[in-house]
Amino acid sequence: MEKENQDGSFKRELGLLDGTMLVVGSMIGSGIFIVSADITRQVGSAGWLTLIWVITGLVTVIAAVSYGELSAMFPKAGGQYVYLKESYNKLIAFLYGWSFFAVIQTGTIAAVGVAFSKFAAYLYEPLSETNILWQLKIGTDAAGAPEFFSLSAAQIVSILTIILLSYINSRGVKDSKTLQTFLTIIKILSLFGLIIFGFTLGAKSEIWNANWADAWSTRSFNVESGSWMTVGGSVLFAAVSASLVGSLFSSDAWNGVTFIAGEIKKPERNVGLSLFLGTFIVSVIYILANLMYIAVIPLNDIATAKSDRVAVVAAQHIFGNAGTIIIAVMIMISTFACNNGLIMAGARVYYTMAKDGLFFKKAANLNKASVPAWALWIQCFWASALCLTGKYGALLDFVMIIVMIFYILTIVGIFILRKKMPNAVRPYKAFGYPILPLLYIIFATIFCVSLLITRISTCGWGVVIMLAGIPVYYLTKQKEPDTANTN
Repeated sequence: MEKENQDGSFKRELGLLDGTMLVVGSMIGSGIFIVSADITRQVGSAGWLTLIWVITGLVTVIAAVSYGELSAMFPKAGGQYVYLKESYNKLIAFLYGWSFFAVIQTGTIAAVGVAFSKFAAYLYEPLSETNILWQLKIGTDAAGAPEFFSLSAAQIVSILTIILLSYINSRGVKDSKTLQTFLTIIKILSLFGLIIFGFTLGAKSEIWNANWADAWSTRSFNVESGSWMTVGGSVLFAAVSASLVGSLFSSDAWNGVTFIAGEIKKPERNVGLSLFLGTFIVSVIYILANLMYIAVIPLNDIATAKSDRVAVVAAQHIFGNAGTIIIAVMIMISTFACNNGLIMAGARVYYTMAKDGLFFKKAANLNKASVPAWALWIQCFWASALCLTGKYGALLDFVMIIVMIFYILTIVGIFILRKKMPNAVRPYKAFGYPILPLLYIIFATIFCVSLLITRISTCGWGVVIMLAGIPVYYLTKQKEPDTANTN
């Protein structure tokens, strides 16, 4: 009965175009305009920069087409949370939902909000993170220097955009869907425009040839000395891992469409197809954008772009000073649409968890517009709090380690379900099974291990928060007997 209530509560108002636009809109946020600067500092050559983005595209598409099997088997709200519950048990599903709320979705929303403010500050300097509005001394560091909690104008801007988008989403899926599709089409056309004008107006053969002259040199940029240094062995491995944090983050959030499967028409077909089309479109755009950067900007200038705003530097080379304003506006639209998709999708996971008795009960309620408004606002509150805790780079490390751990578990779940439910209806089967899903599992595992070795100070906290969910689960289970299972 509860299953009927859940499936009947949401209105199926989203088609294939809407699903694809949600995937594309959620993926293209701020990363493609920013992270290539850090990747270039880490790996130091045109060949490695391009290879990082090609690997990211392949890995993302493999994961997306693998998820297609699961989305076709379980075409209802909750997405990855539901897949983990069916593959493993409610504990693993809870740990995902717990991490999703505490770190993954809210941390991503916060990081994209911070990126929005970064480009808003380019248009109006007083909105920058250097404009401190309030400070409170909270102690001293190991050297005895004072440490402060600071509130900047950029943080206020980030929080205001999250509140506004949460409000729009609380008014119904139709409003948020229209905004998502409109803004996503604008940013796809804008990105293609930037790429085309970059190659036709801004590209210079001498820059392209110089950047590719030593295409596979392995070097890193030392920010303090302002010079390049040759790297190899374990240092190169760490640099590649650090580079993949940014590119994988830029390509993440593609699974958001699985969370709103309960509102998609013909979900057993359209969810999987949206996943493939969306990830493929974005991967092609990202690779082309980076080739354009290499054609327009000397590598040294990519690595040293102010505030990592590589796209602004590219626009300056292509259009002059006026172009930088255009690109800043475009990126603000992009990040705004990205957060709209993230906010829309995230609340559906908390809704499904609450239906299972594993989240705040109020999150299971839908408002008059048939959306989980309470879940939207609790997500808004925590994402806003995270805007106050860290900068863009730290938030990326914090999020990506947990994202990848649960992607691994979910794709392993395909193998488990093939044995556990051999006769289940599978309208779509994972492409390239078992080879491609297995390759993804191996790649993602190596990536996670390298992150824990090289960036334990930030990634470690993400893992601690995830594991803290175990005692929370058992405490919750004692208070909430297993009577709310939707299966």
